[in-house]
Parts: sequence; structure tokens; C-alpha cells
Amino acid sequence: MPPLSPGPAPNTVRSARITLWRTSRAARRGGSSTGTGPRLSVLPGLPAADPTATLALLTAIGAGVGLGTLSGLVPGLHANTFALLLAAAASSLPGPRLYVGVAMLAAGVTHTFLDVIPALALGVPDPAMAASALPSHQLVIEGRGREALRLSALGSGLAVVFAVPLAVPLTLVMKRVYPLLRPWLSVLLVGVAVLLVVTEHGRRQQVGAACSLAASGLLGVSLLDAPVTGALPVSDVLVPLFSGLFGAPVLLAAIEGDGVPPQAGATVTTPRRTVGVLAGIGTLCGGAVGYIPGISSAIAATLALGLVSDQGPRAFIVTTSGVNTATAVFALFALISLGTPRTGVLVALDRAEVPLVLPALLAAVAIAAVAGAILVPTLGDRYLRIVGRLDPTYLSLSVIAVLVCLSALFAGLVGVGAFGAATAVGHLPPKFGARRATLMGVLLVPLAL
Repeated sequence: MPPLSPGPAPNTVRSARITLWRTSRAARRGGSSTGTGPRLSVLPGLPAADPTATLALLTAIGAGVGLGTLSGLVPGLHANTFALLLAAAASSLPGPRLYVGVAMLAAGVTHTFLDVIPALALGVPDPAMAASALPSHQLVIEGRGREALRLSALGSGLAVVFAVPLAVPLTLVMKRVYPLLRPWLSVLLVGVAVLLVVTEHGRRQQVGAACSLAASGLLGVSLLDAPVTGALPVSDVLVPLFSGLFGAPVLLAAIEGDGVPPQAGATVTTPRRTVGVLAGIGTLCGGAVGYIPGISSAIAATLALGLVSDQGPRAFIVTTSGVNTATAVFALFALISLGTPRTGVLVALDRAEVPLVLPALLAAVAIAAVAGAILVPTLGDRYLRIVGRLDPTYLSLSVIAVLVCLSALFAGLVGVGAFGAATAVGHLPPKFGARRATLMGVLLVPLAL
């Protein structure tokens, strides 16, 4: 792979953003999207025992935590965007590439903790949290938003604790199973799409789910490979697509609402054992995201909800948070063992040719997880209070304006048009009473074709 230049053309960087689904297509043909295998020769230890090097490594991780916090709190942003910017500038940044890699990974892990906050307070979920968006809002309306924040932090934190030891045996199994599964990935993805439809309750909901899946899939087929150029060095059509599908419809519905009511105490009422079991379910479902291309966190979360659908909104939040965060751990091991990235952050890490020093990368995961678990209740409580004081109409229109601006910055006029089309499609699930996760057809359908 040729070295990255300090200032790549926008379309060059944009190609990293679509590597995720092209990797899947290449995998089904038995090939690799990158042409290189995993870089395992540097696994034995950390880069150095020198205190200066250790401090530099921790500084890079801290910078990643800061980027992940920013992307998690701002609706429409994702850690993938910052990771791709870092990959583009990797050759011009001081220090080893490993420092860039730990910053990317820390940003990705932190984002999986913090993205629940705008989902609760603003109604703009990250796509990975889409499946639990309505149950989360139910708790906010009941004045239990602070408890919901802590449940999410517990689900994500326990997922890291469970995923690290599980990743080793699961990786060994997947190294044997994946070659057998690879020729059938398209069939598997079609099966997931069918399952999303047939698991809806009632004929009307199933019709709505099928329409949402088909319409969002058409958007994906039409726009994912479309040439787009925005004002930023990273062009990303997924920003307007996800903002329109998952964010704008909720914001438009909230214009005439009552806003965020006062929130009561933060005491977690779910028993500890139950929280642990739910986080375990989310962790196991996150393994599907980490090792199988095309199965997003939102889709895996939707499947996990089938196992906890009768346990209420608290179970939804713990489980989906577990899926979201466990993915980061399993996907890292998948990159090391199978040589192909499974998340946007790891696509950027792979393209930046970051050495896979496992102890350093796992340290970034652990530190970011601890920081995320602390930041969710600390920042989330303040976020809910501030949003609760604002006029819901003004707030909703302001956030929509921000999403439109981000769409233009990342994808130009095509992005603005994509945002409008995605917003129209995003109204289909609530109109039929179907789950919003069916809108993940925007990725599922193109990958299955």
C-alpha cells in the first residue's frame, strides 16, 4: 500500500469511507479489499518502556477520548469521521503511527458510550442506538432519563469486560468458521432482512418494515457509491443519510411536543444480576458485528431485542449499549486475525498502516471505556438539564439546521438532497408502527447485492 500523502484529494479520502461495504463484497469473492494481511510481527509488547513514550501514548489516548466525546455529543458526527481525518494526516503527524492508531480506537470506544446522550435528550440517535431510541425516550418522558444514562454506561462498560476474554476463543472459532461462512454471506444478509420484517408484531407493522427496508435500501444503492465532494477534506455521504433517516423525523415530530420533562433520581432499579445478563446478551450479539461484514450494530441490536422484548425499556438500553461497545473489541480481534476491518474506525486504522500492537490497542480500549463510563452520567445529566430548559420548537429547528449544514459540509449539494430524501424515508417506520432499525437497509441491501 503506498504511503498516504499529507493532503489527499477529497475523493481519495472518501474511498476509505466506502471500504467497509466493499470489503464485504471482496470477502464474498474470497479476496481482500486491502491486499495486505494483518500486521502481526509487532504483537509481543508495547512500543517501549520509556516513560516519555508511555506518556506520549497516554496523551494520544486522551486526545482520542476527547474526539470521541465531541462526536458522541454532537448529533450527526461520528468517530469514523475523525478517524478518517487522522488517517489522511497520519504521514504528517509527529511520532509513530501507533499513536495515531490508539487515538482512533479510543475515539471509537468513547463514542459508543457517549452517543446515548443525544439519543435521549435530542431524539437524534446514532444509527447503532436506533433500535433503542423509542424505549429510551419512554424513560425520559417518565422522568427516568438519568437512570437510563447509567444503565447505558453499565451496559457498555460490562460489554468491554466480557468481550476482551471472550474475543480470544471466539476469534479462534471464527478463523475456522468464517471460510465456510464467507460464500453464504449474501444469503445470511438476506436472512437478516427477512427476519427484521417477520419479527414485527402485526401485518401493518410488517408491511411498514418491508417498505422501510426497501426504500432505505434504494437510497443506499443509489448514493453509497455516488461521487460527492464537500467542503471538508473527508467526504461522507453517510452523514446526511443517517441524519435524515434517524434524526430529522424525530426532531420534526418533537416540534409541537413538550420537550424534556424534569428528571428524577438516578438510582438504577434493575437488579445487578439482570444488568449483567443483559450486557452479556448484548456482548454476544456484538460478536456478529465484529466478525461478519454487513451486520451493523443497529441490526445486531434489533436481533438482540428479540431476546429481551418482554423485559421493558431498561433491558433495551442495556442490551443495545452492550452490542454497540462490544463491537469495537471484537472488530479489533477480527482485524488482527482475519486481516479485514469491520468498522469505520478500523478501516481508517488499516489504511493508515498502524502497527497492530495488541497490548497498546487494548490499553486504549480499556482507558477509553473507563473514561466513557465516567463521562456518560457526568455530562449526560447536564445535557438533559440544559435541553429541558430550551423551547422544544426552537431546539428541534436548530438541530435540524445543524444537520443540514453538516450534510452540506460532508457531501455538498448531493448531501443536502440525500438528507431530504432520507428524511422522507425515515417517516415510514413510525407511520406504520415498525422499528426504526429496518432503515438500516441503507447498508444491508447494497451489501447483499
